[in-house]
This record gives sequence, C-alpha cells and structure tokens, in this order.
Amino acid sequence: MAQPPHPLTIPYFRAYFLSRVAGTVATTSFGILVGWQVYSIARGVEGMSIRDAAFLLGMIGLAQFVPLFLLTPVVGLAADTFDRRWIVRATTALLLATVVALGLLTWAGALTIPALFAGAVLIGVARAFGGPAYSALAPNLVPAESLPTAIAVSAIAWQLGSIIGPSLGGLMFGFAPLLAYAVAAALLGLALGTMFLIGPVPQPPREPDHRPFARVVEGFRYVRANRLVLATITLDLFAVLLAGATALLPIYARDILHVGPHGLGLLAAGSGIGAAVVAFFYSWRPMKTNVGVKMLWAVVIFGIATIVFGLATPIADLLGLPTPVIGLPGSLGGGALALAPAFILSLVALIVAGGADMVSVYVRTSLIQLHTPDAMRGRVSAVSQLTISASNELGEAESGLAAALVGPEAAVVIGGVGAIAVTLAWSGLFPELRLAKTFAPPDMPSPNPAPGAVP
Repeated sequence: MAQPPHPLTIPYFRAYFLSRVAGTVATTSFGILVGWQVYSIARGVEGMSIRDAAFLLGMIGLAQFVPLFLLTPVVGLAADTFDRRWIVRATTALLLATVVALGLLTWAGALTIPALFAGAVLIGVARAFGGPAYSALAPNLVPAESLPTAIAVSAIAWQLGSIIGPSLGGLMFGFAPLLAYAVAAALLGLALGTMFLIGPVPQPPREPDHRPFARVVEGFRYVRANRLVLATITLDLFAVLLAGATALLPIYARDILHVGPHGLGLLAAGSGIGAAVVAFFYSWRPMKTNVGVKMLWAVVIFGIATIVFGLATPIADLLGLPTPVIGLPGSLGGGALALAPAFILSLVALIVAGGADMVSVYVRTSLIQLHTPDAMRGRVSAVSQLTISASNELGEAESGLAAALVGPEAAVVIGGVGAIAVTLAWSGLFPELRLAKTFAPPDMPSPNPAPGAVP
C-alpha cells in the first residue's frame, strides 16, 4: 500500500505552512508586547499594586474574547460560504494595521492602556474570522489520508511561532520597543504575501442563502450530537480555562522571578518548546492507537506541570538550591537570569506543560477534522475556536481575577489542581473518549484531491 504524500511535498501546503509560521511569530511576539506594556504601565505609570495590575492584565484576555464570542455564529458560516483564502488574507491585513498603529504610538511616546485594549479587541476580531478559515483551509490542501500528518505539521508551524515569537519579542523590546513592532509588522507582511501563493482550492457547496441561521445552528448541533467531539472540545475548554498561566507571565517575570522582558520572552516560549518537540514527533510518527487515553493522561500531566510552575519559587527555596553565580551580559539587561533556580524550574515546568498540551491539541484537532464533513468544517471549527478562546482569553481573565483575589502563585496552583479534577470527571462522563482507539471515523470519506500536488 502506497504511503500518503507528506504535506510539505504539496506546494500550496508549503505556502500555507510558511504563512502560518510567519503570522504566528508576529502575533505571539505582538501578544507578549501588549501584555508587558499593559502590566508595566499599570505598575509604573499608574502606580497600581500587583493584584490590581494582575486584574487589569486579565482583562486584556477578556477584551480579545468578547468579540470572538459575539462573532462566532457569523465567522463559522463565513468560512463555509466564502473563499477561505480571502478571509485569512483580510484578517492578516487587519492584524498588520493594528501592529503598525500601536508601534507608531509606542514610537511617539503616546501609548496608553485604552489604546492597548483597543488593539486587543481588534486582535479578537481578526482571530475570530481568521481562525475557522485557517483551520478549515488546511484539509482542502492535502488528500484525506495525509490529513493527520498535515495537522501535526500545521501545529509545528504554530508552535515554531510560539517559540520564536515571544522570545524574539521580549528580547527586541528590551533593546528597542519600536524594533519589536517593526519586525512583527514585517512578518505579518510576509504571512499575507505567502497566502497569495495559494491558488484556488475546493470549496464546500454553497447552501441556500435564505437559511443562514439554520446553518449556524447546525454547527452547534453537530458538536452536541457527536459525543466524542464534544468530549475533546470541552475537556480542553475547562482544563486550560482553569490551569492556563500565560496571562500571569508578566507578573512572574517582573515581580516574582525578577527577570524582566528578556526572561518573559523565554518563559513565554517555554510552552512552545515542549509543544514543538511533540508536534515534530507526531508529524513523522503519527499517533495511531489509544488516542483517547493518551489525551486524558496528557491533560493530567499538564495540570501537574502547572502546579510545579506555580510553586517553583518555594520549591527552589525548600530544596536549598544554590543562588545564581553567573548573570546575563549587561547588553542583555544584566541580572542572574541564566542560572536562577526558580527561573530554570519554572521554564522546565512550562516546557513539560506545553508538550502535554500539544498531545491534547493533536488528538482534539485530528478527531474534529476527521469526524466532521467538509461542508461543516468551518462552523465546527468556529465552535472549537470559541471553546479554545474561552480557555485561553477567558482563562486569562479568570487567572487575572484569581490572582487579584488570592495572589498569582496560589491562582496558578489552584488552576492546576482543577485541570486534574476535570480530567478525572471527563473520563467517567465521556467513556467514548476513554475508549477511542484511533482517529478514523467509521465512514472515513474518500481522499480529497490535493491542489498543487507534485505529480
């Protein structure tokens, strides 16, 4: 039996991969800049306490989530109705305009917290439309038998950006804030340009325009009826909603680990490092057996790693680990970033959490894409994106509120415990997930043609 073609042998998918890497590097570096600037302005210019600034930091996540929540019914329908390439191009252009505007305000010394919140809202709008279109476009670029590998390769693109972007953004911002914005803008320009290299691809048949609301509802009904898809989506929703610590990284970098924007970049890249290793492995050795059990164990490990991250400083103190003896060169901001025991333990915990989360993402995305008809992928992807955004951006708001109430370290630990508890509950509530052996649905469709494939 012939092996399916690797997605990167297909020209259109290569352009998609490059566009996603460049766009993700830009948006993740931009995201770390917004979080750092909000927290720094709140602590420095506004003179807020750590807890008050933490709450404001969490609200940035809410500012991104609200437009996505409100637009979810519309964006899924758009991805199933209009050319998905043009939706991605338009949203990338919106992100580019937002980065340029905030960069100019930073250069002029006129950046304010309201301007950063406005930027966060525009990011939410762009992600609301771009996410389902991006997800639904990938299956149109490869044959069906190559889809699991394409999902892993696409995840590598995202995780490469997640590694490079935050580190690049944090380091460049430490040298020159305007440089960080300029590079993000250039990368978004590259992402936009490579998306134009993708020619016409198969589109799902358009349904009558007089029933748009019914088509929207169909996406939600499909997710509710397919218990396996419902289990994977909701498990990720509640686990990351509770245990996501990303929003609190500026607090850890500035006031707990004392490593500044350079250290913030490395901490933010930690999750991406672990996730990229796992995604790279699955791109060449796709998961084939016991997929449900592996997802459940991955979420448990994610919760444990989150707890270790939250307790990194007291653990380092309890073990009596030696204090740093070598610091960073002065050109990198000085300090003892390289050997600080609590910093190293925090970074390792985030790497492990990122790898475990990638296993969950890989299983969830594969099941959703392979169990969903192409004509509904946009709407189902929109539902999935809503839950992902709820777990990420709404989770940031939850983290900020929890940190304001009980302190950042306690908030992270409680969230990790909650993720483990949710996993145990879901293993009983959704036996379909625990018993899922492979990705393939019973009625696996015939392969799609691969536009642009090499003969």
